[in-house]
Amino acid sequence: MAPKSENPEAIVLNYLNEQNRPLNSQNVADSLQKFNLKKAAIQKALDALADNGKISFKEYGKQKVYLARQDQFDIPNSEELTRMKQENEKLQEQLGEQKRAISEVEGEIKTLQSHLTLEQIREKEAKLRKEVNEMEDRLEKLRGGVTLVKPEDRKAVEQMVSEKASQWRKRRRMFRDLWDAITENSPKDVKEFKEELGIEYDEDVGVSLQSFSDLRSNKRPRLR
Repeated sequence: MAPKSENPEAIVLNYLNEQNRPLNSQNVADSLQKFNLKKAAIQKALDALADNGKISFKEYGKQKVYLARQDQFDIPNSEELTRMKQENEKLQEQLGEQKRAISEVEGEIKTLQSHLTLEQIREKEAKLRKEVNEMEDRLEKLRGGVTLVKPEDRKAVEQMVSEKASQWRKRRRMFRDLWDAITENSPKDVKEFKEELGIEYDEDVGVSLQSFSDLRSNKRPRLR
């Protein structure tokens, strides 16, 4: 809230002098909401200041635009304007240099953040050493012919393979019986008829039930 020593006119006058740009009553009211001044009080203060010659105003139709009196400000001459322009250019250059320096520092920070700390490197090294030791132990067991598969798991797999082989043999025999019955009295050449229907035997695709059975019956080779 505004200090008790300041009335609405003093607050409005101070604001217009600080802004030093054309403003209407709504602009002023919006900016001075923190002082809990209503628009009617703002308008009253603006009119009083204008009537007393403390501010300038211009009418545009039904709207008034208010402005701080310009004769209260020191207006620089051409030499001062040139000097101020040169100072502004120097400040802009310094600002650009500061921005570039900040950008470089931020880049270095990001680079450093992307690298591991000494503690993180040690933790990662310990983890990798543990993994290497575990893999070496596993390899040593494989070299010694130790079975790493649980007996119950191996039994389940062997049972599944045996069932699949039995189904393969049964369906192969059923197909052979059915195929022989179809082609026994057929006038077509059996080979051409098979190709016409797109039928392929096991040997046509490079598989063999006998080889599969032999593989099941053989023991696993030991790793050396």
